[in-house]
Amino acid sequence: MPSGALVLLILRVLRSGPLHGYAIAQRIHSLSSEVLRVEEGVLYPALQRILLKGWVSSEWGISETNRKVRFYRLTPAGRKQLDAELSGYDRVH
Repeated sequence: MPSGALVLLILRVLRSGPLHGYAIAQRIHSLSSEVLRVEEGVLYPALQRILLKGWVSSEWGISETNRKVRFYRLTPAGRKQLDAELSGYDRVH
């Protein structure tokens, strides 16, 4: 996966609403026609980095399987970053 692509994918997936980490990985897998599989060891450090940058916020909640999970939500700064990332991607392609 090209550098920065995971961040773009995470931001893109969160544009539709808040999700917990496992759901983010599943959504990326599903949207890529089951080609991309994001492992926990890559996903959670990326989520932490974009959380620190202020592109996402998080809060604890209960998953559909009744487990305590952290939900991530795109912030206005994250939406702006996503637009910039998509614009750059469009220029390259």
